[in-house]
Amino acid sequence: MYRFYVDSDYIYDNTIRISGSDYNHISNVLRMTVGDRIIVNNKEGVDYYCVIDGITSDEVLVSVEYRKDSDAELDSRLYLFQALPKLDKMELIIQKAVELGVHEVIPVITKRCVVKLDNGSRQNRKLARWQSIAEAAAKQSARGIIPVVKEPMSYKDALKYAGNLDMNLIPYEQAKGMDEARRIMEEAVSKESVGIFIGPEGGFEEDEVNDAIAAGCKVISLGNRILRTETAGMTVLSILMFNISK
Repeated sequence: MYRFYVDSDYIYDNTIRISGSDYNHISNVLRMTVGDRIIVNNKEGVDYYCVIDGITSDEVLVSVEYRKDSDAELDSRLYLFQALPKLDKMELIIQKAVELGVHEVIPVITKRCVVKLDNGSRQNRKLARWQSIAEAAAKQSARGIIPVVKEPMSYKDALKYAGNLDMNLIPYEQAKGMDEARRIMEEAVSKESVGIFIGPEGGFEEDEVNDAIAAGCKVISLGNRILRTETAGMTVLSILMFNISK
């Protein structure tokens, strides 16, 4: 069944109202009619299995047949702190991170970042674009929530934000010992919230890694190969997702 997301304000007992772009998609693109069934998610982990009751000039009315908690969400909340990469790599990173179960994506400005975002309309457009990619990926992968893409943070602010999490990981090419990395990852899957810090194309500077260690981050190795920034985060998320999934 097709899946749509609405805010809880549009859910009234056993009736849900769908408007905006989803209304257009249901009525004009998919050409669905009364009696067709869809899934509506409240963006908070609950799926509503519904039947279309009516289609007006600006909204779709559906009745709820039954509801259940989404089984697509991980027991742990994963936070990807991604240093801003070049070109459009961030779009790919967000898409795949959402598919793999990330809870939030936090763009981070580190010393070796080439891309610089201003605080004006250009950044707002970029954030809106990133969030729309997260929503599309959530729909495609049947997520129970739409992960949030936060506004870009400085590295200092990102470490402070991560301080509220149960555990934080930072892959670093200078780290040694896969046995230690495996031990840390095994510990991470038991935590309720885990942050993952990924550097830009040029990697983290040594003092940035030291700052992360001082803030309580665990340094891990991902093996003897140097991974691209768009690969490193997906590697860690994949390992965690596989071991957290029931």
